[in-house]
Amino acid sequence: MIIIGLTGSIGMGKSTTSDMFKAKGIPVNSADEIVHQLYSGEAAPLIEAEFPGTVAHGVVNRTLLSERLMAAPEGYKRLEAIIHPLVRAKERDFIEAARRRGEAMVLLDIPLLFETGATDRVDTIIVVSCAPDIQRQRVLARPGMSKDKYESILARQTPDAEKRARADYVIDTGHGLEAAERQVATIVAELSKTGLRDKNNA
Repeated sequence: MIIIGLTGSIGMGKSTTSDMFKAKGIPVNSADEIVHQLYSGEAAPLIEAEFPGTVAHGVVNRTLLSERLMAAPEGYKRLEAIIHPLVRAKERDFIEAARRRGEAMVLLDIPLLFETGATDRVDTIIVVSCAPDIQRQRVLARPGMSKDKYESILARQTPDAEKRARADYVIDTGHGLEAAERQVATIVAELSKTGLRDKNNA
């Protein structure tokens, strides 16, 4: 089974691209979706203990937590120490279930793939990218986003140029959905032919 790692900086169109792989019948495990689930589940009391006042009715207030972290960025490491092991456990469960089903390939949608050292857990890396001006326009159009918040997020992410250099494939989302879908189809067809071995089950 081929394990694909999909990543990309904020505003690059990673989630949309992930959905394109899902539409091709490839099982997708989204780290962001897992985090959302954890924030209203088992991680909530752990986060409240570390960041008092950020949880209400058993659900993490993401806006409040984000504001707290922007004011004291050293808190990111404490948050990651809580979240990353839980996300990793869910990821392992997803991979094992897919392997038991006999899936040919799966996709791990991991925003911080390079930053968290997840490259060793995947067989091939796809980076979603676009021109910086398009990225900026997309991100600043999001509700609740500010220039300061955008710059703060970028500062914690591996630069796009480095991601592209380390990728096996780059999908440029700056030319519209149809162009991106063609790139996805080409990659899926190529991976289906190459038959890369799952390095975690070689």
